[in-house]
Amino acid sequence: MRLTILGSGTNIHPTRAAAGYLVQTDQTLLFDFGPRTLANLIKTGTDRHRITHILFSHFHADHFSDFVTFFFDAVYVSKFAQARPDLTLIGPRGTKRLFGTILRAFPGFKTAPFRVRLREVADRSFSLGATRIVPRTVQHSSHLHCIGYRIEHNGKALAYSGDAQYCENLVRLCRRADVAVLDCSFPANRPGSGHMHAGDCGRVAQEAGVRRLILSHFYPIAERYDVKAQAGRLFAGRITIGRDLMEIDV
Repeated sequence: MRLTILGSGTNIHPTRAAAGYLVQTDQTLLFDFGPRTLANLIKTGTDRHRITHILFSHFHADHFSDFVTFFFDAVYVSKFAQARPDLTLIGPRGTKRLFGTILRAFPGFKTAPFRVRLREVADRSFSLGATRIVPRTVQHSSHLHCIGYRIEHNGKALAYSGDAQYCENLVRLCRRADVAVLDCSFPANRPGSGHMHAGDCGRVAQEAGVRRLILSHFYPIAERYDVKAQAGRLFAGRITIGRDLMEIDV
């Protein structure tokens, strides 16, 4: 299993793309699709026209807005250059309503020459080929259903928090994961609402017994402090500061 970070920041970060993660197992999967992540996906050399599954953690714009430009390109290329396989969009409650509206509202989207399937998931595992996906509800916004994902393949496990606060479900999602990519929006000494800070990330990783912690989803203020050291006060394992286009073998 290989993880490529497409976006390690937020929509307001001046140098990092917003949330987006490419995971390659026997499948090629995208987790979230925030602003500027499409450009980074293209830089990886991945054939975006063969991607069949995109999974979303929630629907704040910094986690899905590049889908619009991706889909516009997919429709154009499939009509005038090469056919593409059907596309499945997976996410929390609200997925069908949001993407149903997008597909009806944007010019040309509803006449795409491939099928688009919309699937809502919550706290029940499913398989895509030989890859097992475990979605689990996490706490982030009281107005949205938000989920994290665990990806299991060939005896390895990768956990992705999405946007989250510390909660028991997140610890369970990360339990004994080889790699956990966690929302480190803020430094421990400057916490913000709705997200974890570096200390929370270290706490989750330590309680879950993960092997390697990747800090990601940074707001600009997080760059001003040593968030790796802050997480390390609570987690004794390996800690990595995520960056755009970083590749990690799980």
